[in-house]
Amino acid sequence: MSTGRFTLPSEENFAEETARLADLWGADAIRNSDGTHLDEAVERLGKRIYSAYFPTRAHNEWISLHMDETPQVYLLTNRVLAESETVTIALMESFYEEQLQPNRDADVHRYWEVVDRTTGEVVATSQWEYDADSDTVSVHGAEPMHEYTVSFLAYIIWDPVEMYNHLTNDWGDKEHEIPFDIYHPATRDFVFRTFEQWLKDNPQTDVVRFTTFFYQFTLIFDQEHREKIVDWFGCACTVSPQALDDFEQVYGYRLRPEDFVDEGCYNSTWRIPRKAQRDWISFLSTFVRANVKRLVDETHAAGKEAMMFLGDQWIGTEPYMDGFNELGLDAVVGSVGDGTTLRMIADIPGVRYTEGRFLPYFFPDTFHEGNDPSIEGLDNWRKARRAILRSPISRMGYGGYLSLAAKFPEFVDTVTDIANEFRDIHDRTGGKAAEGELNVALLNCWGRMRSWMAFTVAHALPSQQTYSYYGILEALSGMRVNVRFISFDDVLAHGIDSDIDVIINAGPEHTSFSGGEVWRDPKLVAALRAWVRAGGAFVGVGQPSSTDWQGRFFQLADVLGVDQERFQTLSVDKYWPQVSDGNFITADLAAHDSMDFGEPILNTYPITEHVQVLHAENGSVQLAANEYGAGRGVYISGLPYSAANARLLERALFYASHHEADYAAWSSTNPECEVAYFPERRTYCVVNNTDCAQSTRVQRADGTVDEFDLAPSAIAWCELE
Repeated sequence: MSTGRFTLPSEENFAEETARLADLWGADAIRNSDGTHLDEAVERLGKRIYSAYFPTRAHNEWISLHMDETPQVYLLTNRVLAESETVTIALMESFYEEQLQPNRDADVHRYWEVVDRTTGEVVATSQWEYDADSDTVSVHGAEPMHEYTVSFLAYIIWDPVEMYNHLTNDWGDKEHEIPFDIYHPATRDFVFRTFEQWLKDNPQTDVVRFTTFFYQFTLIFDQEHREKIVDWFGCACTVSPQALDDFEQVYGYRLRPEDFVDEGCYNSTWRIPRKAQRDWISFLSTFVRANVKRLVDETHAAGKEAMMFLGDQWIGTEPYMDGFNELGLDAVVGSVGDGTTLRMIADIPGVRYTEGRFLPYFFPDTFHEGNDPSIEGLDNWRKARRAILRSPISRMGYGGYLSLAAKFPEFVDTVTDIANEFRDIHDRTGGKAAEGELNVALLNCWGRMRSWMAFTVAHALPSQQTYSYYGILEALSGMRVNVRFISFDDVLAHGIDSDIDVIINAGPEHTSFSGGEVWRDPKLVAALRAWVRAGGAFVGVGQPSSTDWQGRFFQLADVLGVDQERFQTLSVDKYWPQVSDGNFITADLAAHDSMDFGEPILNTYPITEHVQVLHAENGSVQLAANEYGAGRGVYISGLPYSAANARLLERALFYASHHEADYAAWSSTNPECEVAYFPERRTYCVVNNTDCAQSTRVQRADGTVDEFDLAPSAIAWCELE
């Protein structure tokens, strides 16, 4: 087996074991993890050295003297019921005071807002006052039985990621690291002076692993130091009075606190983005990119590579936004939770290479007596491997505390096998992606900006409300199709690219992913109808094209053949065709009663008897196909990830785009196994995506059939003549 392409974490007083594991895992690079440093003996091993660098924390000696220059966030208090004409609202009742502190320095009547949540009206500043001693706001002239909130600026006084690591690892009385905001000139100057000196003091460093840059994704804790608000894409923790004032000068209007707290939604990525939100993202990103570019240039001038960690303080550096490729970053590394997060990293444009930090993280919440981390390690690898075959990353590694992992010999052996297999895949394929047979576009409000990020909570963590949609991305991440992300604005401005075979619109009603009121735009609806009628393919999942308009809920119900009853047309009879099992989509799947469509979408019905209903339950359509001119529509109520559902989606894509005849070639007869074909290398592989032995047959393009018996988690290669 070859060596290299592997980054090993290390720590103090662990040099001998580091050398052993580096040799065993074939590591060519070593990194320090949060809260650790590398021994000189480790630095002398001859490996490339990654040094984690935190531009905006770990310097309490500075920021403790400038506490008005920490990052800030708009917070929304609990709703408080007025029982008389006076109501008092406690600001910090549901927030963690070791993390957050109200900004008592800025003019509260200029930067804060009190809202009557029963009417939605802003309460005049003359009607309320702030008591800094008790951190309360008292409202006078309130309407009894109305609820009131305060939107207020707060300083972030404990770095959220360091805080998480501190609490998870029980660091006890270790000093809390205070973050700082480079929007303030004095602090910005300190950051760059400090980095300049750090470069001089660390000649052994080959790669500066920026973890990350300046603004933390939204990560707010409650009074019990539990996570309260978590949005991996949230930019709530990016404000300051000066930035707000500067924004007004640039854009010609003033942002409200409500533009950030957003009725308590904190501008979740699920919310349909508004102008103010988009403008703030643009304003902030412009500022961030300019300063990231400066750090990168200084890194290169010192003869080192610049690597960005996709996480932590990554807000403003979204890699799929315009301008990212101008930063000059050498690499991006990110946490790999599954195939979707792997693709989120691997597909990033504008860098020389990408690296995945695989799970489990070497923390005591996983590496403890009685647990077997190798189970999670293999599961994580199987999920990622599907995606690597479709979009390779250049390197892999792990994070955390190596001394914990070394206590688990079976895990050590598992990583040895994973690392060798990772390198073998790269050697056999030359780092090239397997062939994709269809071009599939996901259509939503965000488009390319949130590539592989739709429906994501954080690092592949599921929620009841997301898993029925996230499964689409996970299925696509390792599927033999080429995936892109387009926005409604793209379609309205430029039409639909001629090479797109299938468009997917998926999501619950009135979200950024289904689109909401954008579907009332006749130009958009007409464009998609015309495209499908001319031979295009449209797949809708959940509540696609949904908005109540002109007696329809699914505005492309005529394309999909399905609509949803909203209790407005109950008096209009609806006659169903017989459920059909004779469609290509379901031809090689298990019995219909074993299908899993996730969280139910109720009261969906066929709009005509000409629709092929392929599965229905409790009076609701879950799977349907519809002819529409020369094209086709397919409706799926939900798609949690499983091998069977990935197969169902794949067959739906080939069917909708009239490519049924191309399906058999380079396909596995067993949905638990998948095939990746590399025509330039004249080779293909079959992967077993399970921890059980599997058998399957694979048909080549010329009709030849190969049979495989695969051990658990195995990969088999077949060289073509």
